[in-house]
This record gives sequence, C-alpha cells and structure tokens, in this order.
Amino acid sequence: MIVLKKTRILSLILILLTSFSLPSAMVNAEESKENQEVDAALKQIFADRAQTLTDQQTERLKDVYLTQQTLSKNAYHNESNRTAYINAWAAKRSVKLVKANSSIRIIRRNVNGDTAKVSLVQSLKLSYVYLNEVIPPQSFGIGTRHFMTLKKINGSWKIAREWYLDPLDENPDTIADSPDGLAPSVKPASAASGKSRYNRSRAVAYADKYAGTAWGAGNHHRYNRKYLDYTGKGGDCTNFASQAVGDPEEGGGLPMKLGWRYFYQTGGTQTWVQTDAFRNFLLRSGYGTMVAKGTYKEIVAPSRKHAHGAISQLQAGDLIGYILKHNDTDHFSVITGFDEYGYPLVNSHTADRYRVPFDLGWDKYTKYELIHIRD
Repeated sequence: MIVLKKTRILSLILILLTSFSLPSAMVNAEESKENQEVDAALKQIFADRAQTLTDQQTERLKDVYLTQQTLSKNAYHNESNRTAYINAWAAKRSVKLVKANSSIRIIRRNVNGDTAKVSLVQSLKLSYVYLNEVIPPQSFGIGTRHFMTLKKINGSWKIAREWYLDPLDENPDTIADSPDGLAPSVKPASAASGKSRYNRSRAVAYADKYAGTAWGAGNHHRYNRKYLDYTGKGGDCTNFASQAVGDPEEGGGLPMKLGWRYFYQTGGTQTWVQTDAFRNFLLRSGYGTMVAKGTYKEIVAPSRKHAHGAISQLQAGDLIGYILKHNDTDHFSVITGFDEYGYPLVNSHTADRYRVPFDLGWDKYTKYELIHIRD
C-alpha cells in the first residue's frame, strides 16, 4: 500500500512538472522565432541600404519606415541624404562607387510583442573605381553602432526610430571642389632609413588592427582592451591616435612624457584623450611638426612651397586634425597609406574608419591640420 501510494505521488509530480515545462518550451520557441524574424529583417534592411549607396534607388528603402511618424521619417531622410552625399563626393573626386557589402552583429535585442529594441554594429565595405585611370577597384571600410526601435506592422518589421553616429552625415551641397576636378594623388614618401624613435610601420599596423567595427579592421572588430573606450565620453578618436603613435608594444612607440600618458588602471590624461591638448603636446614636445593648416582646396593645391600640395608631404603614420569651427581641433585620424591612385587614406575611431579617403565625411568649411611625426 505504501509503495502504491509513493508511486501515485511520483506520477502526480511528473504530470505537474510536465504540465509546467510545456508552456515554457513553447514560450522559448516563440521567442526564438520572433528573434529570428527580427534578425532576418535587420539583415535585409542593411543589405538594401548598402545596395542603395551604389545604385541610388532610395525609394526601395521607404517600405521599411513609418513615414507618417516624425522619428521614422527622419531616419529615412538620413539614409537618403547619406546616399546623396557619398555619390556627390565621388563625382567631385572623379570616382564611382561600384559595390557595397554589409555585415551586422547584433549586440542586444529585446522583443516585446510588436516592438523590438535592438543595438547592433554594422561593418560596411565600399568599393570604388577611378573614372580617369584604369585602376582595379579600391575599397575602404566604415563601422557604425546603431540603436533602433522596430514595430511589427501587418506581419512586417518597420523602423520606428534609429540613432547612430554617421560619418556620412554631411550636406551634399557643401563638398569641397578639387582644384583640377580630380582626386588628390600623392606619391608615398620612402620611410626613414636606420633606427628611429618612431616606428611608422607599427603605428600603421596598430591603426589597422584596432580600427574597430569598420570593415577591414583586425582583432575581430574589437578595440584594444588595454585601453578605455571614450566613445561615450566625448569621443575616442584622440585616444586611438595616441595609442597608434605611443603604444610601446604594438604601436609607434613614442615615449610617454610630460602630461601625455596613459595609466592602465585609470585611463589617459587630458593630453592623451583630448584633441586640442594632444595637438598642442605634439607640436610643443617636438614629436610633431605642422606641415600646413587649411581647407581641402588649400592643402591639395600646388604652391610655391609644395609643388604637389601640402598633403603630399605626409607619410603613413602621420596625423590629420580636423577643425569644424573657430580654431579648435575636433577630430584626429591616422594616415595609414594611399590607394593605388595615390589618395591619402586614414583610420580613426568615432566613427570607425579603415583606409578611408581622408576628406570623406567632411565639407568645404573643414580645416585640416597636417601633422608630421618626426622619426
């Protein structure tokens, strides 16, 4: 009798456990299905955006926006504007975009009924050809971090709102003209021979490895974890430039001195992470010299001092500062090389760039500070 009673109790427990586990399994399956739907929708959205950058058919994007809602309409206009901007820039430089490839990595996803909140990173590869030269397609990479809210309408996921720091968010009507209507062509200078204080090749390799989410970057598209990420604290561009020229193990190896230091437990000094302080340090310490400062036209045009333009004096491993207004440096990038035509290319953080033409994402009012790092 006792055995029979125990058997009945065990049977009842099993029935109860089973009855509770089935709904849980069903819920998990439903959540998994919703996540897969959102992921598939996002992958298609970003693939369509990439294609639109080259064929300029922005109408195809409208279907995934709620254009009657202000925030969604603004997000759509941003995509239309960046398409117009990059193609207007290409026309000014006598190049043509021929291919764009997108890959995304979802960081967080929260699906609740008909609403999905997502954060993700996109790695975008853009390829272009020159219209005045027979040169194989050249490629560069851009990486962006996106924060999106999607709404499910009639079985399809639509973009309700989106925010990201877009390096192509510029006015297509304020792109600087080239003096001759062509892209700048620089013959790369030969590296200094013999032992030097500054290791240019390592600085460039560092900038390539740790260019973050941009297509082409190494380290699995992650920053160097030895250093703090200052993206949410005003920007990480100067921190990255300091790393490239100063990291003692992988970078250019310029010795930390005076106020320019990074403390691995607490972070960088103001001179290490802040644009104006970093520029002033480079020039006053003797680590760098200002080759020229001026608008795009002023630094690429031939002059008495620079027959091929001031930009021709820079080498891979040098730096460019960008001034938007007044006389304050707003951004830094590292020159990492030149494409086959001779266009100077840069890497940076905030936003992530890998071997991008140095003036892409800037306008005719931008002033460039060309800083040569002394070997």
